[in-house]
Amino acid sequence: MDSGLPWAAVLGNHDHESTMNREELMSFISLMDYSVSQTNPSAEDPSHTGKGGRITSIDGFGNYNLRVYGAPGSILANHSVLNLFFLDSGAREVVQGIRTYGWIKESQLHWLRGVSKGYQGQKQDLYRLSEASLSPTPPALGFFHIPIPEIRQLYNQKVIGHFHEAVACSSVNSGVLQTFVSLGDVKAVFWGHDHNNEFCGKLDGIWFCYGGGFGYHAYGRAGWPRRARVILAELGRSEKSWMGVERIGTWKCLDDEKLSKIDEQILWELE
Repeated sequence: MDSGLPWAAVLGNHDHESTMNREELMSFISLMDYSVSQTNPSAEDPSHTGKGGRITSIDGFGNYNLRVYGAPGSILANHSVLNLFFLDSGAREVVQGIRTYGWIKESQLHWLRGVSKGYQGQKQDLYRLSEASLSPTPPALGFFHIPIPEIRQLYNQKVIGHFHEAVACSSVNSGVLQTFVSLGDVKAVFWGHDHNNEFCGKLDGIWFCYGGGFGYHAYGRAGWPRRARVILAELGRSEKSWMGVERIGTWKCLDDEKLSKIDEQILWELE
C-alpha cells in the first residue's frame, strides 16, 4: 500500500481467530487501498447469484480470479495474458469425528472449471489478432493456503529448495490436483501453511511451490533467514508489439544482509 502497488490476498487457517469471521475479513481486505482482492467471484450464471451479484453457492470466502491484461498499446491490451486463481482452502473441519485441516470443496472446483473453460475461448480471438507465436490459452497460476495431500509424494523426490517439516494438510482428498491437470492452463500453484517448507516440486506436469514463511509474527526456523518467494512473468515481443507471457520464473529473496537471491528456476516457457 505504501508503494501504491495492486495486491491480492487469500486467507490462511488462523486469520479468523480474533474478532472477524472469514467473510468479514475478506470484505475488509477487498476494501483496503490498492487491493484487488474479492470476497467471492462475480456471478457468471444468473441462477447462482445472490445480493450484489456475487455467487452464493460456493464454499469459503476469497475465491476469485484476476486477469492480467497485455501491455498498454499492444495488440493484447484488452486480452488476458495471465490468469490468477485464488481459492479459500478453509481452516479446520471434523470428518467422522476426527479433526483435520480444511480443503477446497467441489463447489469451488466447479466454479474454477467454469472460469477456465471461459478463458479457453480466447484461443480463436488470439489467432485472429496475430500470426505471431502465442500461447493458445493464457497460462494460469493458483494461490491458496493449505497444501493438497499429494505433496507428500515429493518427500523422496528431487525438489528445488528445502523440505524441512511434515506436510500438514487435510485427510480429505477432494481432487484438486486432478482438476488442475484437467484444466490444462495452470502452470504452477503456490501455498503456505508449513512455514519451514520453501521448495518447489512437480506433480503431473504442474509445479507446486511453498512461499517460505516470510513473516516474523509466526514460527520459523532458528538461524534460518526469513524468505519471500518472488514470481516473475515475462512478456514476449514481436517486431511491432509486446505479446503474451512467454516465460514464468521464480526465486526466493532472503531477509539477510545481502537480500540474497536463491533457487532461481523456470516454471513454464512458451513452446
